Amino acid sequence: MKIKEGLLNYLEFAMPAHSKNEAFARSTVSAFCAELDPTLEEIDDVKTAVSEAVTNAIVHGYGKNPEKVVYISVALYPQRVEIMVKDEGAGITDIPQAMQPFYTTKPEEERSGMGFTLMESFMNELDVESLAGGGTKVFMAKSIGEVC
Repeated sequence: MKIKEGLLNYLEFAMPAHSKNEAFARSTVSAFCAELDPTLEEIDDVKTAVSEAVTNAIVHGYGKNPEKVVYISVALYPQRVEIMVKDEGAGITDIPQAMQPFYTTKPEEERSGMGFTLMESFMNELDVESLAGGGTKVFMAKSIGEVC
């Protein structure tokens, strides 16, 4: 993640790609954002988006292989949080298709295909970078305390 002028605080962590760690990631990022004094709605939005991004990395990036690692970085700026969730897994061959509502690569697991749609709905910015076989980076940003 590129650090910009005005940075208040920064956090990076890595964790095994195990489903139980999704809750840890969500809680850690939301607790770290408390410095910005977010509303309950803003913090719930961040938690939902982080949950979706981490779940995508675990399920789609790594095929639920807990020996792999999910990387998360969070940067706090006045009235803004920036989050990056990264995996080094399978990657996405067609990002626009993957971002379509209800598209899933795991229909046998009854996945809803709404991960990117939810991230986009709850955050102010969403950008996805990926290469087939080269992993995926999901960048999200949320305004905190601003009237949009």
